[in-house]
Amino acid sequence: MTTSVSVPRLVVAAPASGTGKTTVATGLMAAFAERGLAVSPHKVGPDYIDPGYHALATGRPGRNLDAYMCGPELVAPLFAHGARGCELAVVEGVMGLFDGVSGEGELASTAHVAKLLKAPVVLVVDASSQSRSVAALVHGFASFDPQVRLAGVILNKVGSDRHEALLREALEEVGVPVYGALRRTPQVATPSRHLGLVPVAERSAEAVDSVRASAAMVREGCDLEGLLALARSAPLLSTEAWSAADPDERATTTAGRPVVAVAAGAAFTFSYAEHTELLAAAGAEVTPFDPLHDESLPEGTAGLVIGGGFPEVYAPELSANERLRKAVAELAASGAPVVAECAGLLYLSRSLDDKPMCGVLDAHARMSPRLTLGYRDAVAVSDSVLAPAGARMRGHEFHRTVLEPGAGPAPAWGMRLPQPRVEGFVQGGVHASYLHTHWAGRPDVARRLVERCATP
Repeated sequence: MTTSVSVPRLVVAAPASGTGKTTVATGLMAAFAERGLAVSPHKVGPDYIDPGYHALATGRPGRNLDAYMCGPELVAPLFAHGARGCELAVVEGVMGLFDGVSGEGELASTAHVAKLLKAPVVLVVDASSQSRSVAALVHGFASFDPQVRLAGVILNKVGSDRHEALLREALEEVGVPVYGALRRTPQVATPSRHLGLVPVAERSAEAVDSVRASAAMVREGCDLEGLLALARSAPLLSTEAWSAADPDERATTTAGRPVVAVAAGAAFTFSYAEHTELLAAAGAEVTPFDPLHDESLPEGTAGLVIGGGFPEVYAPELSANERLRKAVAELAASGAPVVAECAGLLYLSRSLDDKPMCGVLDAHARMSPRLTLGYRDAVAVSDSVLAPAGARMRGHEFHRTVLEPGAGPAPAWGMRLPQPRVEGFVQGGVHASYLHTHWAGRPDVARRLVERCATP
């Protein structure tokens, strides 16, 4: 049933990556949460790491809004699901405001999502090397697409009071309000490595300090009352909130609640909140475990999900946990459903950077200087616990490793871009691939997996 969603909301965007929008967005979330508001955090695109900082700032799961993987029609429903009961929603954009899927125009861009949500946009501008030119930059972004409501600017990396005065004077000429001016602050710097920011789970104490510093910087330099008023100016959004429990499918929900173990901990931090919700709604008892520390799978494990993360950083520790590696191999050999994405694929291989892994797949993984990154349109090549042959799914690749496979297993996916190829493994109950997927767009995936877990 379509309803009107009245949650105040704003989108934090930028002209390009690297301007500080994650720091600003996280700081805004934390600053408003500190004032007692229930803040719903969202991230445009397939990013797994930023939502971890958002969750830390708000105390709520960080949720992704991906118009490519889930489809534009699910952006507003997923937003309504995540923002239910909240007093404010802050949506952090991805890359530059108008940067979408290559060759697909605005699809999956921050601007596209802002239009789907009817949300005002605040542009975070790195002002460190400009003064009056900022007006030309902002004017261009404000006028590029009249359907995008670019409602204001937050100036970042401002050098001095004099610098700030020049920037504000320039922006007055183009009529774009300034909602904040932030000085360069080393206390809020977040460490990065080969795939972006270091996840919260790997630096929990330091991450808390970083989020607090971001909140303090935003409180001092931004007009929070003005930004809240701007968020409240967003019109009603007519949509039906997404639900993990499809009313048309409840009759087929699996009885007996089979245990689906989900890898977690510092080495496996990449997951979407909706995956766990879908598995639970399909009848599973979802139980997390940490491959770095737990020496056995959860009791009664009938199926296993190993998502993305950074096993390459923890290869020695993962390898040293021989008892768990053996348990995973035995579960896979039994024919139980095992779904692995990216990091999970590496963990199931024979070795990672010459460190022994689970040995489920006849393949060896190693780090590579080359980054593989981009959206993918995939077709299931083989029947598997995840999807029947011929099923189409959209996903995302993001890794700096390569796999040297042996012979044997059937491929998981066929892809046309960036070049025609097959990828991944289907072997017994195992489905392993580099492709990250978002099951909200294909809830039948979770139901199929849980049904297989319940089948003797």
